[in-house]
Amino acid sequence: MGPAEADRITAHSGGQLRMNRRTFVGASIVVGGAVAADPLVAGCGAPEGNQGSGEPNTVRLRINGQAHEVTVDSRTSLLDMLRERVGLTGTKKGCDQGACGACTILVDGQRVVSCLTLAVMHDGAEITTIEGLARPGALHPLQQAFIDEDAFQCGYCTPGQIVSGVGCINEGHAGSPAETREWMSGNICRCGAYTNITTAIANTAKGA
Repeated sequence: MGPAEADRITAHSGGQLRMNRRTFVGASIVVGGAVAADPLVAGCGAPEGNQGSGEPNTVRLRINGQAHEVTVDSRTSLLDMLRERVGLTGTKKGCDQGACGACTILVDGQRVVSCLTLAVMHDGAEITTIEGLARPGALHPLQQAFIDEDAFQCGYCTPGQIVSGVGCINEGHAGSPAETREWMSGNICRCGAYTNITTAIANTAKGA
């Protein structure tokens, strides 16, 4: 804001401030912008250590039947722990907001989107990822059904779809195509292979 504009805004008559609508709006934007920018500028200059840091924690879990003891930051998601600390990269990071289901795993038999839960919350838990479904020399029946029914295209969502499908069957929610679609609605397939996914789950549920 230049001196001329400032003079117009601060012109006094009889000791009272006179300001028309245009100058009021302009001044509000200038002042408001400056006020809003202050904390942002201050934050940019703050030392990284002042922004808060998580405490290290040791988490003991059984993952795919094997005992693991992992030291993680208290802010580490279960997904990041599995992928980056344990090396199980079959579980995919999709939206990282719990909306797509690509990171679905089983925690104590229950379906969980692992990007939305902290690793430290599951000390002592039994975890199953896509890597833990197959047995030596044999795929899990649902894995085989996905192949038989051509239930994937790009394959990125497939690990979460299969693990969620296993959970869906174990929960008894695969009695009909409509029921399966409802209970699998948290798993998104961007390729649109839903019909074949539903068929694969239905066929596996019949043989379960």
